[in-house]
Amino acid sequence: MTSASTAPAPASASKSTPTSQPASLSEGERERLDTAVDDLQAGSRTWSALTVAQRVTLLRAVRTSVAATAEDWANTAAASKGLDGKHPLRGEEWLSGPYSVLGALDAYIETLSRLAKGMNPLDGITIDRAPGGRTRVHAFPLTGIDRFLLSGFTGEVWLEPGITPNAARAGAGLAQRTPTEPGGVGLVLGAGNVTSIPVLDVLYELLAHNRTALLKVNPTQDALVPVYKRALAPLIEPGLLRIVRGGPAVGAYLTAHPGLVHVHITGSAATFDTIVWGPSKGDGAAATKRRRRENRPQLKKPITAELGGVSPIIVVPGAWTDADLTYQAEHIATMRLQNSGHNCIAGQVVIMSSDWDQADAFRAALRRAYANAPERPIWYPGSPSRMDLATDAYPDALVLGDRLLVEIDADDDAAALETTEYFAPVLGVVTVPGTGQEFLDAAVAHANDKLQGTLGANLLIDPATEKSLGAGFERAITALHYGSIAINGWTAFGFITPTLTWGAFPGGTIDDVGSGIGVVHNALLLDGVERSVLRGPFRPFPRWIAGSLSLSKGGGGRLTILPKPPWFVSARTGAAVSEGLTRHRANGGVVGLLKTLTKALQA
Repeated sequence: MTSASTAPAPASASKSTPTSQPASLSEGERERLDTAVDDLQAGSRTWSALTVAQRVTLLRAVRTSVAATAEDWANTAAASKGLDGKHPLRGEEWLSGPYSVLGALDAYIETLSRLAKGMNPLDGITIDRAPGGRTRVHAFPLTGIDRFLLSGFTGEVWLEPGITPNAARAGAGLAQRTPTEPGGVGLVLGAGNVTSIPVLDVLYELLAHNRTALLKVNPTQDALVPVYKRALAPLIEPGLLRIVRGGPAVGAYLTAHPGLVHVHITGSAATFDTIVWGPSKGDGAAATKRRRRENRPQLKKPITAELGGVSPIIVVPGAWTDADLTYQAEHIATMRLQNSGHNCIAGQVVIMSSDWDQADAFRAALRRAYANAPERPIWYPGSPSRMDLATDAYPDALVLGDRLLVEIDADDDAAALETTEYFAPVLGVVTVPGTGQEFLDAAVAHANDKLQGTLGANLLIDPATEKSLGAGFERAITALHYGSIAINGWTAFGFITPTLTWGAFPGGTIDDVGSGIGVVHNALLLDGVERSVLRGPFRPFPRWIAGSLSLSKGGGGRLTILPKPPWFVSARTGAAVSEGLTRHRANGGVVGLLKTLTKALQA
């Protein structure tokens, strides 16, 4: 973790009112917020008094309440985004909501259970070396059910250069190694796009930092507040969590509150800068410029953040079958169109080779996949106007229903596409020359140098081409400076895998925050994280079998029993499979799982 995530000493439990009080908040609203902070300061003492074993018991109670609310959670989230009960994409809200939270709770329970028994969280987990003197923790899969259901997928956490395997083991556990040391009360400014994010951020505050949490829900998530309160009742009752609603005035009041020792935000860099430095427009703009010039941030407490960016999808040229072209085109369409593109992890810029002899065929497959995906509302505030910005910048772009495909030609300027996170269904395609290692190195440099942000990068490569590159492939991955890298996968898989980490590549500061500061998720509670690397199968079941028998078409692929994944926007049974997987995660049961697997094979 960066030094920005280190909290000062906990504030006093006595009620304390911020000196800055936005005029738009009534006295009653301020008192309500002050009371919530006071409750959490008392809750911090309660948390510090719990043993790690007692914390495991508490997390199990949270798991039970989350499981009980899963259906209401998913249905409420889908309805809030304009997806009715028959919409083919409603399964997104099962996977990105309760499924993600249940998986995180299971992983945290395992980590704390080990600590409670005097074990190390990394006992029995493979640790080896990654390029550049890095330590690599093989963090996924760690359970039999994950090895079975998600066969072919693996995940690694790479630590910062210089951290040895022994140091990794010594640091694993973070604040749960010193459970009696309170971390004070933290403010979580919740994301507005994905319903698991606020809950996962609260859990990380509590478990990585020993901080009780005041969660301010984004107004787009107001419909979920009753669900959150039921799901998280075991944390609310002892004063470990308070949930409040409100707009910018509430956020401004809380970020300045002396009873809060830390701020975590999932949002935009513009919002981050407003919190830290002040408004960039209007009456306060001159004062903000002066504070920046004098290095006097208006925020007087540490802050961590996850802020998104423009994510690349690097397509390494190879000898692909027609089925490969179709499948990976649908893969890319999913990366952009899941949640209507309202994701910080949405792929936005496809980087292809101008020398690939299958480039035209892949472009055609991508146009089909992008156009044929189910239509859905563009629901996130501000996204329609960003769509207009893209249309203005690229008037010749393909308009395919409710989405935009921008194919950059030699005479086009790609700057707007590569530096604007549209947070909307806008996908671009750019090219760099070369094949093999020459292309891969050029594409990595293009992503690092031209695209805004360092949150997540995706890379598609057939097994034969990867094998031919040898050590050069790993060197290129090492040079790709992103906090999450997905090879033959989408970084969203890393997001919902709790033992991997989520956050920007290290280097962000309050002066130049980029895609953020610090990490979240990280259920192994690792210290000194640099990135997570996900690796998946290039071909789904059963096509990987044919590929493995045909060296000319890329043999040596990863064994998998997973057919088209349920998160693909083209998966015909995706909604039913996503719901079934979540119900199995919540309640277990062989019969339900078999039914779900049968539906998965029909995707």
